[in-house]
Amino acid sequence: MRFLSRNIQRLCILPVGCAGLLLLAACTPRETNVESGNRTQTLHRGQGPSLADLDPHLATGTTDYNVLSALFEGLVGEHPQDLSPVPGVAQRWEVSPDGLTYTFHLRAEAMWSNGDPVTAHDFVASWRRVLTPSLAADYANLLYVISGAEAYHKGATEDFDSVGATALDDRTLRVDLEYPAPYFLSLLQHWMWYPVHLPSISAVGSPYSRSTAWARPGVMVSNGPFVLESWRKQERIVVTKNPSYWDAAIVRLNAIHFHPFEGVDTEERAFRSGQIHLTDALPISKIEAYRRDHPELLRIDPYLGTYFFRLNTRVPFLSDPRVRAALSLSLDREKIVSRVLRDSQLASATLTPAGTNGYQPPAGLEFDLPRGQALLAAAGFPEGAGAPPIELLFNTSENHRLVAEALQAMWRENLGLQITLHNMENKTVLESRRVGAFEMLRSVWIADYVDPTSFLDVFRSESGNNYTGWANPDYDRLLFEADRTTDPAARFAVLRQAEEMLLREAPIIPLYTFTHVFAIDPAVRGWHPTLLDHHPYKHVWLESPPGP
Repeated sequence: MRFLSRNIQRLCILPVGCAGLLLLAACTPRETNVESGNRTQTLHRGQGPSLADLDPHLATGTTDYNVLSALFEGLVGEHPQDLSPVPGVAQRWEVSPDGLTYTFHLRAEAMWSNGDPVTAHDFVASWRRVLTPSLAADYANLLYVISGAEAYHKGATEDFDSVGATALDDRTLRVDLEYPAPYFLSLLQHWMWYPVHLPSISAVGSPYSRSTAWARPGVMVSNGPFVLESWRKQERIVVTKNPSYWDAAIVRLNAIHFHPFEGVDTEERAFRSGQIHLTDALPISKIEAYRRDHPELLRIDPYLGTYFFRLNTRVPFLSDPRVRAALSLSLDREKIVSRVLRDSQLASATLTPAGTNGYQPPAGLEFDLPRGQALLAAAGFPEGAGAPPIELLFNTSENHRLVAEALQAMWRENLGLQITLHNMENKTVLESRRVGAFEMLRSVWIADYVDPTSFLDVFRSESGNNYTGWANPDYDRLLFEADRTTDPAARFAVLRQAEEMLLREAPIIPLYTFTHVFAIDPAVRGWHPTLLDHHPYKHVWLESPPGP
C-alpha cells in the first residue's frame, strides 16, 4: 500500500530551455490537503455520509455530532481524554443534596458568533424549542429528565413555566429534575441541549418549524469554537475559528474541512492520496493490510455502541415475536465477526454493551439454530415454507453490504427465508426510517452518555428513536421504576429485567458491539481514544512528524 501524501514519486525528464522549465514546473508535486493543512492548521476529516441538516435540535446521529460539536457548546464541555464534564458556557455549578436541582453560573465572556452574550434565557428558550411539538425533535425525550418537560412536550400543558428550567437572571440557570439522574452532567454534552440563537432563526422563519432554513452559511449564529464558513449539500462543510468564542486563545486549529463520503472505499483512497487526515471508518477488506504494512496509521479504539437491525413490527410477517426471535437465534455472530469483519468488532446478542458503567446485560438470543427453526415452524413457516420475502434496507456502504450479504446467506441456509437487499443514500434511509417505510433496517446506536439507559430508553413506547412499532407498557414501567431507584445494584437489576424483555420479544436483532476502526495521519495530535468517540476540537492540533 503506497501513501502518496508521504512519498509522492514523480518521473520527470528535465529538458533544456524555456519549454523545459515549463515542463519542470508541471512535474512539481502538488501540495496535498494534508500537507497544506499541517502548514495552516486546517484539519481535513472524513465525516462518512453527507448530512441532511445542521440544526442541532433536528440532528439524529453521530455524524451530525462530529460537525455540531465544532459549532456549538452547551453548559458543560468534555475533558479530551476521558470525556468527564468540564466547564463550558457554565463556569461552575452546584447540585442540591437530593440531586434534584442544578444551578449553573454562566460565564460573562460567553458570546454568540455575532457578538451577542450567551445568556441563561437562551438555554431556556432553546429547550422550549426542543419540547415544542411542532418541531417534532426526535431526541426531545432526552429532556424528559427535567421536571414537567414530558407533560409540556406531549401537550398535557401549554404553560412552559411548569417546566423546571428557569433563568434566575442573565447568568444564572436553575434546572429542576424529575428524578435524580447521576449521569445528568454528561447528558448535557448531547447536542439536543445545545443553545441556539432564536433571534437569527426568527429572522428567516418560525423557530418551531422543521422547514425553517437557518442552519446555513451567512445565517447561522453559533457559540462554539468554530463558525460555519461554507456548505453546499453533498459537498464538504468548512468551519473556521470563531474569534468570539470565550476560550479562543486555546484553539489551535484555524479551520476544519468535513469531507462527505458515501462509500468507505472512496474515503480510504482519499486518505491514501492525502486528501484527508483521518477517516470515519475503514473498509473491512483493508484492515489486515493496515495491520501488516502501516500499523502506525491504524486505530482500533473502544466505542460504546451497538450494530443491530430494527424490525418493523407493523409488517404482518414480522408482527409475530416467534418469527423475530427465530431470525435472531439463527445468526452465528461469532462467524460473522471472525470471517466478515476480520475480528475487528465484538460479537454480541445484547443491545447494551457489557460493562457499561458497571452494568452486565442479560444473555440475549444467542445462536441456537434448533430453537430458531422450531420457533419459525411454530409460527406457521416450517423451513421457511410460505414465508414472504423480507427486504433488508441499509445505507450505501461496502462494509454494510458485506454484513447484509452474510445475514442473507445465513437466513436462507438456516431458515429457508428469502431476504432481498436494498441500499440507498443515507439521507433517504433516514427518511424511510422516520416514516416507517422499511421491513428490516440496518441500525446503529452510539451511547449519548455512559449509562445503560442511553440504550434502553430508545425503545420506550413513545421514544422518537424507536421506529419499530413495538411497544410494551411493562417495559416502560420497568424503565420508569429504574429512573427512580437510587441504589445502583437495585437499579441495574430492574434494567436487566427490561432488557431481557426487549431481547425476548426481539423488535431488534443486535449483531455486535462496536470498536471504532479508522485511519489517522500522525500529524493529528490530541485525538485520544474515548468511549463515545468524542474529540473536543479545541484540544486538537496538527504537528507534522519529522521527515525521513
